[in-house]
Amino acid sequence: MAAIGLIALLFSCSTEKTQPLDTYNWSYYLGGLDRNQYAPLSQINRSNVQELKPAWEYHAENGDSTRMGMLEHNPLIIDGILYGASSTVKVFALNAVTGEQLWSFDHQAGNTNPRRQNQRGLVYYSDDEVKRIYFTTGNELIALDANTGKPLASFGNNGRVALKLTIEEIGKEYNLRASSPGVIYNELYILGSQVGESLGSPPGDIQAYNIHTGELVWSFHTIPRPGEFGYHTWPEDAWKYIGGANAWSGLSLDAAKGIVYAPTGSATFDFYGGNRPGANLFSNSVIALDANTGERIWHFQIVHHDLWDRDLPAPPNLVTVNRNGTRIDALAQVTKHGYIYMFDRYTGEPVFPIEEVAVPMDTELIGEQTWPTQPIPVKPPPFTRMSFQEHEIGNLDPTAKDSLVDIWRRARKDHLYSPPAKDGTLVFPGFTGGAEWGGAAVDPTKGIMYVNSNEMPNVIYMKATNELQNQELSAGARIYQTYCVSCHGPDMRGKGTIPPIVDLKNKMNMGQLDSLLIMGRNMMPTFSHLTKEQRDAVSKYLFGLESAGDDVHQVSENDKVLSRYNFTGYNRYVDSFDNPVIDPPWGQLSAIDLNKGEILWQVPLGELDELTARGIPKTGTENMGGPVVTAGGLVFIAATKDEYLRAFDHETGEEVWKYKLPAAGYATPSTYMVDGKQYLVLACAGSRMGTVKSDLYVAFALP
Repeated sequence: MAAIGLIALLFSCSTEKTQPLDTYNWSYYLGGLDRNQYAPLSQINRSNVQELKPAWEYHAENGDSTRMGMLEHNPLIIDGILYGASSTVKVFALNAVTGEQLWSFDHQAGNTNPRRQNQRGLVYYSDDEVKRIYFTTGNELIALDANTGKPLASFGNNGRVALKLTIEEIGKEYNLRASSPGVIYNELYILGSQVGESLGSPPGDIQAYNIHTGELVWSFHTIPRPGEFGYHTWPEDAWKYIGGANAWSGLSLDAAKGIVYAPTGSATFDFYGGNRPGANLFSNSVIALDANTGERIWHFQIVHHDLWDRDLPAPPNLVTVNRNGTRIDALAQVTKHGYIYMFDRYTGEPVFPIEEVAVPMDTELIGEQTWPTQPIPVKPPPFTRMSFQEHEIGNLDPTAKDSLVDIWRRARKDHLYSPPAKDGTLVFPGFTGGAEWGGAAVDPTKGIMYVNSNEMPNVIYMKATNELQNQELSAGARIYQTYCVSCHGPDMRGKGTIPPIVDLKNKMNMGQLDSLLIMGRNMMPTFSHLTKEQRDAVSKYLFGLESAGDDVHQVSENDKVLSRYNFTGYNRYVDSFDNPVIDPPWGQLSAIDLNKGEILWQVPLGELDELTARGIPKTGTENMGGPVVTAGGLVFIAATKDEYLRAFDHETGEEVWKYKLPAAGYATPSTYMVDGKQYLVLACAGSRMGTVKSDLYVAFALP
């Protein structure tokens, strides 16, 4: 408690003129259990940020391009040591002043084809016995000695615990993955999971493990079982066959009250809910749980019966706001659709009114039962546009203008919550937000939030699989239709960030594909619940090895209910130059006063040189990653596809510094102080949105 009190004192007293601290740790993912991405450091400030230079670089994969991939990691810095991970989740410790490696632990040592996996952060814990690092990779939770990087033999099986969900009633055991770190409270490691978004995926139970033994202590069922609150918001026994509702984006913790806050995603299948009529608690919800027991304290469902993949994309910010002279310990949840929902974090009462607004219910999809209302906050106003009109279709690609207009006119677009349709539904803000997993930064001394956002439209098309009623499908084709087509498409060509798999046999062998199906990789979930026979069948199908009559399966009535419609892919609505069809801005940074519920400023985030050269004002770009705000009056953020790290004046939004990175920084920076010197460090791995790939961490400091 003394440590908590000290941090609170520093936050309450910090201003831009505060005397510099000698040491400041970035001890938690996103800077704190409150997930506010804030540091009370002012050595680097508005008056000197132009002098900021690289201090050191570190190659997390030793420059091996075969191991490079997406890296969304936010490293920890504790007592002069930086703890981080690579794209293959090789965990390492560095001297935080020089970047010199102290140790590394490669859980895939000896593997000539190591898996890459999004791993956004580590968890550090220290007691009288040992300093520990916990992290997840594949379906494992691993504990290391923070001094040596060696596994802690007393934890689980030689430092490893398998993350699993067993549903004994149906005889299934699922492997679970977690791309975001958990939290530790009272010797419990509490975490959510990353599960699939297709039929057959497991429920996203929130689990707590003993940090010493690895024993599972409690689970919270996000798809309730008989007798549990919320069970009647689903069809009977939905927990046996519906998946998702998982807290993949991370958790927040009020350690003083012992409350953990979990933001959940949509239920499966994302875009058709004919097999799950009802509001579907606890999907798309903020859930407050007793951290000791996992018992529900309160919840709020932000999207009822989600049909639009409106997962809650980031852990909520825990902040104290001033409303009409009253201080409220609040929770602020950013969303993909551009709203901020604010609650008293102890009672769940809204800080600003939230209204249930009537939304379109008419749908052409047989069996779908859309929900009649959706909750919309009165304040703060949305930080993105909420609709896309025909006059906003851009003119950057004149030769494609007619076809782009035709797509817009054919698609359904009458509301933010227009149900998915066969001829297309415009989803805007799109699947990447609004806000995304990078989350929002909050200055707790002022109650000001800083959040980056995308304005990329998508168009979704639903394909009726009941057209297959009279078709005979091979076993492999049936499995592909059920689990894979929503991402990779009917033609296996993928789209956007989803890779094509038409030539999979030229990239890996059958054994490697089987391992991939079991363990998952990056955005691909695990399919460990499939039997060996099922995995072999879909592998043969993907490799073109099935005979015409091989394992023929006639589509049954039950199949038609569960998968009556398929989603044809995450279709980005872009021109032939891969620019969003809507007029700019395409990426923004916003400052929002959480006390008043008002937007203070908004500026474009990112710039495309080829458009600037044509005299087009700064457009902003698609962005992935998050901001950090400091007592130095600065907001630091990379995240953009133009590969810059930027600093903005926290009061005006003016861009006051930028630096061209060796590769795009699709991650959230960390900032810390050692021996009286402040540093800012960022993972720069590129590998998405057409940017080069790398394995670098780059640290910055004043000369």
